[in-house]
Amino acid sequence: MTERAGVYGGSLYDLAAEEGLTASVKEQMLQIRDIFRENPDYLKLLNEPAIKKTERTKLIDEAFGDGIEPYLKNFLKLLCEKGIFNEYEGCLEEFIKRFNADNNICDAYVTSAVSLNDGQLKALKAKLEASTGKTVNIISKVDASVLAGIKVEIEGKQLDGTVATRMSDISASINNTII
Repeated sequence: MTERAGVYGGSLYDLAAEEGLTASVKEQMLQIRDIFRENPDYLKLLNEPAIKKTERTKLIDEAFGDGIEPYLKNFLKLLCEKGIFNEYEGCLEEFIKRFNADNNICDAYVTSAVSLNDGQLKALKAKLEASTGKTVNIISKVDASVLAGIKVEIEGKQLDGTVATRMSDISASINNTII
């Protein structure tokens, strides 16, 4: 995320917070991100300097109409007018960062050798919430190289209970004791 995206995303967050709209704006921003990912040509069009700014902002009006918060629509137009629409995802990242801080939410990145079932995810979420005192969003991924166990990254801390790490530690210990 660039500094500019942080400033713009933070400013939108402040405005949405003043109006009590942070949750709805966040959800709409996530939906818009998905739309842009599914339609990269539309995003290129909004960034195209050969098209007049008024035409590009008109495309935003036509695409979103009254379907999103007016503050968010005006924000999209501002990014378009400034020629920095490619900063949108960074703005979203800052918005979510501020939203999570204000709402006592954190993300936990969980890596396991196999997919965790719903019961395992629920139990892990409960333990992490109890230890952090926050609402935890689990972002799960599968990586067979961990062999077994799980690795959790949360709030800058890494909890590694994987077999791969344990084997590496044992190997290092053996190598250090052999003269």
